[in-house]
Amino acid sequence: MGALVNRQRLTVLMVVTALCLPAFADPGKAAYDHGVRAERQSNYDAAYSYYKEAFTHTPKNAKYLAAYTRMRFGAASQHVHTGQILRSSGALTEALAEFQRAVDIDTSSFIAQQELRRTADMVRRQERQRTAAKVEPAPTRLIDDAGESVALRPISNAPITFRLTANADVAYKTICKLAGINVLMDQEYKPQKITVDLNDVTLREALDMVRLQSKSFWRPVSPNTIFVATDSPGKRKELEQNVMKTFYLKNITSPNELQEAANMVRQILDISRFQLLQEQDAIILRGTPDQMVLAEKLLADFDKPKAEVMIDIAVMQVSRDRIRTLGTNVPTSASIGISPGNSGGSGGTDKGLTLKSLPTLNTGNFVVSVPGASFTVLASDSNTKLLQNPQIRALNNQKATLRIGDRVPIASGSFQPGIIGGGGVSPLISTQFQYLDVGVNIDIIPHIHSDREVTLKMVLEISSVTGSENIGGITQPIIGQRRIEHETRLADGDINLLGGILEESETKSLSGYPWISKIPILKYLFAQDNRERRENEIVFAIAPHIVRSRDVTEENLRVIEIGTGSSIELRRKQPAPSTSTPERLADAAKPEQPPVQAPPPSAPAPASSRLSTRAPR
Repeated sequence: MGALVNRQRLTVLMVVTALCLPAFADPGKAAYDHGVRAERQSNYDAAYSYYKEAFTHTPKNAKYLAAYTRMRFGAASQHVHTGQILRSSGALTEALAEFQRAVDIDTSSFIAQQELRRTADMVRRQERQRTAAKVEPAPTRLIDDAGESVALRPISNAPITFRLTANADVAYKTICKLAGINVLMDQEYKPQKITVDLNDVTLREALDMVRLQSKSFWRPVSPNTIFVATDSPGKRKELEQNVMKTFYLKNITSPNELQEAANMVRQILDISRFQLLQEQDAIILRGTPDQMVLAEKLLADFDKPKAEVMIDIAVMQVSRDRIRTLGTNVPTSASIGISPGNSGGSGGTDKGLTLKSLPTLNTGNFVVSVPGASFTVLASDSNTKLLQNPQIRALNNQKATLRIGDRVPIASGSFQPGIIGGGGVSPLISTQFQYLDVGVNIDIIPHIHSDREVTLKMVLEISSVTGSENIGGITQPIIGQRRIEHETRLADGDINLLGGILEESETKSLSGYPWISKIPILKYLFAQDNRERRENEIVFAIAPHIVRSRDVTEENLRVIEIGTGSSIELRRKQPAPSTSTPERLADAAKPEQPPVQAPPPSAPAPASSRLSTRAPR
């Protein structure tokens, strides 16, 4: 019967133990297991939530921390990738939600924040366009109705081949007849006789060759009409077409940069009419169409996002002090005094030593005072480690400053002598206080190169208050300083030890009785041996990480022909040959005097069919 009772008690104990075990188990284990299964199924959002829950329950578990950190990056990257795909397909709202989710998961993701800002700008731009389309004010409609710069639209772009000796006006008209273009001549223009021999050239090339030979210039006044005048600064200013455009710069950070952009356009393209809008970071330009095209290219090359670098700095300071004191602190001096005693009985008073009492002095009247001795056994060993790891994010060629520590007041004064007169004036002394940064002081100016290397000009300083000194009644602090001025060039991610400052000091002292303090072992009874060793080492390490490099594309490096030193003219690409019908070309190519036969556009003109035109008598 007793065995049955014991068995029942054991069963109850096992059941109670099984029920209590979950209470003492790891509360984050179940969430971690769910996260592992979700990660295997590529469900990164669920895995991130489970890992976060496990880490929240058990924050000291390194395995949970590693899984949570890894999946935070993975889930954020997945949302960024999904958002980029949605944005490419035009779904800006859905893409914006994906980028916002990525930022919520990993707030330190620079890519997610950048894509979020970019997509938000696109959404706002789209909303403004929709609003403008719904309600369009009258001035906007007038601007929309305004025409752009005139461009020639010939009926044929077929290559032209002909030989001609005639006045320049006849050459202009003959060439334009072949392309169906009308010619207007300035009344003040006096054409000169020229000889033209052209083979397989386009309409614009033929007109430019005649322009160079005849010292004239032409400009389109309609898609099928040009106007010819003498090439002079006055005529160009009078007749050349002008356009106006406002350029908004996105990466301007100061009025000086806006002024620099305006000076660049003015000096290179000779545009004298411009206006700066500093509040809007914009430039309004007025000039020829070619000048506007080139100004847009120059400003696009100028208005680039500034390169940016993240600099990791590690300041490591290790100090070690070892002190050993062994031996007896023996007395090194004694004092002898005279005690004359009482003049009377026990109730008398001590009147001190007098000449009358000198004959009565004996050994009992002399007192010798000897200080006590102490034996010391002391060993002290202290280690100090200081690690500071700040990060500085700086723009290209912009100074970045970091101050970690205190500001200590330093007194400074001025003295003005008094004026000597009837009553006299006391000198005037004034005291001012300046504050000195004490601690870790870092000044860095980065220069980011196009090959993903960074030149760093830096000043690193570690200072501390080591003591004080009284100067003129004012207590001034004594500042200990360790400073490095350094300039180096590093690749992206390289770690450089800027320099180590090692300071070692060793002090040995022996205090005791002469001669006896030199005897081994016995010296510790009559002397004290003190030894002190100090070691202090400071190491600076620095590593740059380029966040944004200089955005230089092939378009920025392209060479563009812009005319001569006296005039800005953009050379445009020639259009493909036209597919106009031969009948239309034949009708357009019939001049009034003399008759001209135009070659068919489908094949180059043979040598026998070249145009030969003489100037009319």
